Amino acid sequence: MVALVLIAWNAINNVVIGANRPSVSLPGARGDRIAPMQFFKDLSLSTAVAGFVAVLVGFTSSVAIVFQAAQAFGATPAQITSWMWALGLGMGLCSLVPSLILRQPVMVAWSTPGAAVLATAGLAGGFSMGEAIGAFMLSALLITLAGVTGWFERVMNRIPMEIAAALLAGVLARFGLQAFAAAQTALPLVLLMLMVYLVSRRLAARYAVVITLAAAVVFVAAQGQMAWSAVQLELALPVFTAPQFSVAAAISLAIPLFVVTMASQNLPGVAVIRASGYDLPISRLITLTGLATLVLAPFGAFALNFSAITAAMCMGPEAHADRNRRYTAAVACGAIYVAIGLFGAVITGLLTAFPKELVVAIAGLALLGTIGNGLAGRVASRGGTHHLSCLSQRRGHCWGGLGLLGSGVRQHCAICATVQAFAGQRRVSRLGCLGP
Repeated sequence: MVALVLIAWNAINNVVIGANRPSVSLPGARGDRIAPMQFFKDLSLSTAVAGFVAVLVGFTSSVAIVFQAAQAFGATPAQITSWMWALGLGMGLCSLVPSLILRQPVMVAWSTPGAAVLATAGLAGGFSMGEAIGAFMLSALLITLAGVTGWFERVMNRIPMEIAAALLAGVLARFGLQAFAAAQTALPLVLLMLMVYLVSRRLAARYAVVITLAAAVVFVAAQGQMAWSAVQLELALPVFTAPQFSVAAAISLAIPLFVVTMASQNLPGVAVIRASGYDLPISRLITLTGLATLVLAPFGAFALNFSAITAAMCMGPEAHADRNRRYTAAVACGAIYVAIGLFGAVITGLLTAFPKELVVAIAGLALLGTIGNGLAGRVASRGGTHHLSCLSQRRGHCWGGLGLLGSGVRQHCAICATVQAFAGQRRVSRLGCLGP
């Protein structure tokens, strides 16, 4: 294990840093390499809990889709465990190591929309596991090419900051409101968490999420709602599957997987990074996720990419008041993902033991600070020539399950904001981009 971490550290360091170290324009950011003990000095309870909550939300909200995708290709229980091993190590090392090197939060996750596409296409097309692995590798090559050429970052650089903020609001607001929707099935739990959170914000703001999570766990445990039977003591072992390449799999699996990963994951992921004020080497990190996917694909890693929702949890003020110390939240998140990869069924059982309502509620409360910052005022462009606020920020029209010609809420808000920006409007409320 130590040898694996050292090899991964050197490889990721070469990809992220390269010949020229990227500049860090974040005010107060410390671009030098981290001292051996500096991480432990910067680590705090709030950042550690932010990392745990990020894993809890990201894992429990979509792990079932990943299982469905694996089963769509006829995966055996051993292969499903191998998928979790590969995805856990990939997400963990690609989050942990760059965050330590850059001393800025780098959050990498699996592609949930990609898993949904695979689950659907796998059942419809009757593809074998070997063909699926070949498609994963082809998609990884395309992602790597997008990073190496830098075209994706160039496209993102052309998107005004206010559009990134609007996209972030569209992503987070809908997710944050689900905390209150959970009250429909678990009203006492949600009310308790809300009251504890409000009191904690008043008395100990930095630890509000920590205290709320602890109170919620005690409550559900006392009610006997923790599903401890899901915990199984066994280690995860990798299972290699030889790739098989076919035109049908490339068209039906690889290309759709690449498109949804870039559009539905990396695009909002970069928006979160930009809106949070961090200057990360986007192209190098995209290259890193592509290479990591390529290496781990034969073991089940179908797509690694920037996270959006969970990234906001670790990059926002709820993680820590000092943004220069929030990278420790991403490191903690990465470490837990590595543990998921190594201990597979044990960690999976622990995370899925929490009631769904608890997970949804703590996610919404953890995002309130970030959502509040986005709603606090209008976002000014660099040139100061116009201001923009997405309707998702001002009226909430993008918060529900909106769709525009089949687009999801993220693309809806992005299109809405883009049209407004290039039309030169000063107030988006005049556009009237209303949902059904």
